[in-house]
Parts: sequence; C-alpha cells; structure tokens
Amino acid sequence: MSEMKRESVSTTDRAVPLGELPPIGEVPKTMTALVVRQDRFGDPEKAFQVETDIEVPPLGPSEVLVAVMAAGVNYNNVWAARGYPVDVIGLRQRAGEPYDFHIGGSDASGIVYAVGSEVSNVAVGDEVIVHPGYWDENDPWILRGKDQMVAPSARIWGYDTNFGSFAQFARAQAHQVLPKAGHLSWAEAAAPTLVGTTAYRMLHGFEGNTVQEGDVVLVWGGSGGLGTQAIQLANLAGAKPVAVVSDDERGEYALAKGALGYIKRGDYSHWGIPPLVDDKAGQKEWLGQARAFGKKIWEIVGERKDPAIVFEHPGAATVPTSIMVCEPGGMVVICAGTTGFDAMVDLRYHWTRQKRFQGSHGTNDAQAVAYNDLVIAGKIDPCLGRVVEFTDLPRVHAEMGRGEQVFGNSVALVGAKPE
Repeated sequence: MSEMKRESVSTTDRAVPLGELPPIGEVPKTMTALVVRQDRFGDPEKAFQVETDIEVPPLGPSEVLVAVMAAGVNYNNVWAARGYPVDVIGLRQRAGEPYDFHIGGSDASGIVYAVGSEVSNVAVGDEVIVHPGYWDENDPWILRGKDQMVAPSARIWGYDTNFGSFAQFARAQAHQVLPKAGHLSWAEAAAPTLVGTTAYRMLHGFEGNTVQEGDVVLVWGGSGGLGTQAIQLANLAGAKPVAVVSDDERGEYALAKGALGYIKRGDYSHWGIPPLVDDKAGQKEWLGQARAFGKKIWEIVGERKDPAIVFEHPGAATVPTSIMVCEPGGMVVICAGTTGFDAMVDLRYHWTRQKRFQGSHGTNDAQAVAYNDLVIAGKIDPCLGRVVEFTDLPRVHAEMGRGEQVFGNSVALVGAKPE
C-alpha cells in the first residue's frame, strides 16, 4: 500500500455531502462511508456506522476510483458486520493492510472519477458498474491461463477487500469495471451484478454440468436476489426452473420472474441434518418427506424428471434434500451457507448415482462480461426490490441477517437523487 499513489486525480479539500457530486474528475480528500470496526462486531444494525471523515483511498496503476451513485446489498456484508465466520479486518491486517476498518459493498453503479496510469478500458466520466471478482493479475495460477476466480489471490470485492460501494467513492481493479446499461436507473444498475454473475457462474461455469435446454433447475430462495437471477438465466437457456420459497406471496413473485412453479418450504418438516443411517424409524420418516418433496417437483414439471442442476445457497438445512432429489449425473452447485455451514451428505445417494457437489464462488471476467451483456441487451430484469437511504443500510443488513429481506435486491442511494 505504501507504494500506491493517486493517478490522474485532481484533489480538493472540499467535502461533498451525500447525494451530491463534485465536478467530474475532482476528488475530495475525505468522504462519507458506512464503516465496520472490530469493537462493533455483532448485530449489523450496530456494527455499521456512518463516518464522515474517511480518507478517499489512493489508487494503484491498474485501479479505478468510482463515485458511487447507488450500492447494492448482499449477505456477505452481514457476515462482515458480525466478524463471523471471518474477521475480514484482521485478515487484511495480517496480510499487511494498514486500515483498522472495513468499508463493504459488493455492488455499485457510478461514475469514473480517477484512473491509474495503466488503465485503458475506462476513462474519467464513464458510467459504470463493478463486478465483484478481484485478484492479483500476476498470480502464477492466472498467468498459466487458469480460472481467475479459483486463483489463490482471488477475493470478493467489498467483502474480502476494503473500500467497496458503501461510501461516496469506491476503489476497484480496472478489469472489474464494466459499462452500465443505459436503460437502467442508477438503483436498477446497482442491484443485480453480484448475484447475477454468481448465478451465471453456477449455471454456466462447470463443464459437464452447464444448464441445457429442457433441464429442470431447482432454485432455492426463488424470490430473493440470487434466486430471481437464476430463474431468468435458466429460462434464457431453455431450462425449466422450479423455485423453493417460504410462502405463496414469494412464490407468486418467483412465477412472475419466470419460474415454472414453486414449492413452499413450510409444507415439509425434514430440514437440517437427517437421522443417522442406522436410525431406521428416523430414516423412514426423513425419506418420506424428502421423496414427497421430489414428487412435488415432478408434479410441477409434468413428468418424472429430477433436477439436472440444484441451485443451492441455504446450506445446512437443505443440502441433504438437494443431493437426494438431484438426477443421476447431475449437479448440486452451492455458493453460500446462509442456514449454516455444517451440511451433511448421505453418500449413498451421492457416489452410487454419480452426482456432483460443486462449490462456486464469485465470477471470473468472462462470466461477468457475458452476464453484463445480457443486462445491457435488456434480457435480464435487475429485480430491484426496494430503494433505501444510505443511513438505512445497517437496518437493511440486520433484516437480511434475520431472513426478512424483501423480494429481489435492495439498493441504497449514495450519490444519486431519489428517482
């Protein structure tokens, strides 16, 4: 960090209030940001606090400074606020970062205000969005031509890294910065990129189990940010998405986004770690529920056809059922564990039926560009659920952590005016 400097920047001592912008290319020395500090770890409503005197970060040669117009909300900063399962501040300090705070936010729309000396893909004044894949371009893994997001240096911007979108200015690597869709508002443009690129990777990123025409795709959390993107991407591929939701209202929302049908999670009682194999009575009860769940999928699809892909992110509560209902040779692909990390797999349904249990994380550049091209073409609905004020972000994260988030994606206005 000590070798970094501001490149192509005109600085000013004048602080800018939230909702306003300085002249394009003129960067204040300080900014307002939503900040987490280690002594506040816990409830996101208390962990996040607005601070008004944070220094605008310096840029490296391949970095871009974006004036944030709107910032999307994702579950990863619920974890950052809790300091669990990882203390992201401590992790970065051990790697040599000098900052004792975290500025999160992994979705942004905004305007380029400064670029590093080696940046050529964007210019000051460009309207952009930021994708969340972050890595060291000189990582030997990447130099060998391998998947950027599997590299040892790969991180999620605005979670593993500092200076994300919950501030007036965000710092990103140049390759992350992509054109904003011209037909979208600032809030709409900030809503879908993390969940959309994550969903794109999950459905298109794993050779041998990419989504195909006619496939059944089971989508957990079908009314949420990830789920609504997965449903749309499955439909674009000619597949048959079936949503799992908590109630009829959410089910109707999933239908409106293209789900073939929906299953209410509360109609079944077998969630969590199943009984041990030698517990014959417990196994019988669990299997009865899991098979009934599977039959509901057949009912929606109109034939005895199991999911070729199960789109997972709840984790502990749902993985046993996901493995059970996935078709032989199919894939359960998982990107999170919002109900817990201690998932159990009954290997009898895994190895003998040769199913794939695939982890997925973030996005590489090619996947992010492919997804953003769909957004620009108007083929993807950002599924903007609600727009809130910047100061509402602590409450919105707390609600998300309790499972109370609204349909689609939540977005906070930063530099943009209410629309």
